[in-house]
Amino acid sequence: MRVVEPAGFTKVSALGVEEQRVWVIADITSPPEQWQRLGDGYRVEAAFVLWQGQDVLQVPAGALFRHGEGWAVFVVEDDRAVRREVSIGHRSAEAAQVINGLTSGERVILHPSNRVDDGRG
Repeated sequence: MRVVEPAGFTKVSALGVEEQRVWVIADITSPPEQWQRLGDGYRVEAAFVLWQGQDVLQVPAGALFRHGEGWAVFVVEDDRAVRREVSIGHRSAEAAQVINGLTSGERVILHPSNRVDDGRG
């Protein structure tokens, strides 16, 4: 991507749905044979990788909750919920990178309700 406009705009689709859009200028780096049939005004749906890593420990974002100044999850230990403070790195709407506080293979509680408490079975 070369340019992402700083402000978006609302457009009403053919079905009458309001959509938020932003203009983006991108350079296509794949061979021309793969895109030469594109013309002016074509719509492109794309996914952008903002960050990636190898061997990243992550948890679903729905398992995280605020605890004090940081983040925590509930881990299942001996059929009990145990609150565990975690340090997170990169985060998206779906998942978060865990820097420390958990090890691979530990079970976490997804979307813990207010009935889940530290030590409760």
